[in-house]
Amino acid sequence: MKTIRVVAAVIKAENEKKEPIIFATQRGYGDLKGGWEFPGGKIEEGETPKEALKREIMEELETEISVGDLIDTIEYDYPTFHLSMDCFWCEIVAGDLILKEHEAAKWLTKSMLNDVAWLPADITLIDKVRGLM
Repeated sequence: MKTIRVVAAVIKAENEKKEPIIFATQRGYGDLKGGWEFPGGKIEEGETPKEALKREIMEELETEISVGDLIDTIEYDYPTFHLSMDCFWCEIVAGDLILKEHEAAKWLTKSMLNDVAWLPADITLIDKVRGLM
């Protein structure tokens, strides 16, 4: 089975009530279209995971981020490929999170994390994110 290496940004901020919130996006293309995920993408040859994540978020959301600590590496078997996904805490440096490839996006509080239909690999990270928010 083919392995696809990707990176995902768990973009964290605070809402007006000073509660931590996490940015989630809904896929706009491919076999997994419509599912909710942490934004990111494939690591290109010669890139570090952090470099790939900065590039992908700029391409997909026209936003500059700072990439922090690795939260976890998710290993997940989809029917046609194995996904290896490095997930990092991130914060916005500049930009307005403009959706270029996604159908929708939401900022979610800790209590709202289960309110969207996460893709199978992404949902395995939700409990860990909730515990660290």
